[in-house]
Amino acid sequence: MLDATLIRRKLIRWYDRNKRALPWRNTSEPYAIWISEVMLQQTRVAAVIPYYERFLKEFPDPQALAAASEERLLTLWSGLGYYSRARNLQKAARQIVQNGSFPSTYEEIRELAGVGEYTAAAVASIAFDLPHAVVDGNVRRVLARLTNGKGDAQATADRLLDLKNPARWNQAMMELGAVVCLPREPLCDRCPVAAHCEAFQHGTQRDLPGKRKKPETIHIQKNLLVIRREGKLLLAPSSRVRGFWDLPEPFPGAKIGAKLGEFRHMITHRSYRFLVSEATAKKASAAFRWFDEKEIGKIPLSTAAKKGLRCSIHHE
Repeated sequence: MLDATLIRRKLIRWYDRNKRALPWRNTSEPYAIWISEVMLQQTRVAAVIPYYERFLKEFPDPQALAAASEERLLTLWSGLGYYSRARNLQKAARQIVQNGSFPSTYEEIRELAGVGEYTAAAVASIAFDLPHAVVDGNVRRVLARLTNGKGDAQATADRLLDLKNPARWNQAMMELGAVVCLPREPLCDRCPVAAHCEAFQHGTQRDLPGKRKKPETIHIQKNLLVIRREGKLLLAPSSRVRGFWDLPEPFPGAKIGAKLGEFRHMITHRSYRFLVSEATAKKASAAFRWFDEKEIGKIPLSTAAKKGLRCSIHHE
């Protein structure tokens, strides 16, 4: 049986001394906390920080986000992946504007577009100090090891929750999973609650939680064309990421020239091999557009297109 009181005391002491300085920990503004939690889903902290800072600079409140064009929204999100998150953020921002203020209860936060149980619990606890225990991937791993794989994760999290300070507790649990209770090589010698960890006592910490079966990788080869004319670049609507622009693939009327390079790119379980060539074209599909190369940074350009253009730069 876990000693909740002792675990809380040790973990909070460790967190207060060792927590990382992250920009979203410097605010209690629910909007900013919500943005950070959505960005952090399936994305590394180091990658999120510059996106978070740019995003809040341009969209400092729900009103600004609600009024943004989809093109500008996706441009700022470009590179973070899982673009439905950005679209749901804007849908939710419009809900907030319509309702007059940011929701202040778990149930109301849960009603926002794209918000699940974890995000609602995180925002409710961190922004409003409400007693809701979070269970993300990091916390689930900590709980699985503490209990040696026994019991329901949410029920265990609820039992351990520090009702006096749920905001600090939830962040401490997430921090432990992020920097100490690592997936493959947990740093048990640095863990403040190792003495209470059943997996550590039984030597099973590296086996928990059980590995999920990954979908089989699909290998795909694509050809991309870099077509320039009088300082402009021809782009096509992306077939992989809605709302983004891509380098075109070969099409009738395109005259393919020298190979510029190649690169690999992963999107979930799809492994792409892109071959990049220069080309010319007198005519193109009506859906294609010529963009001034100086304006490329202001449009939502796919990651594959960015990598393809880097091939052309290195070839020059």
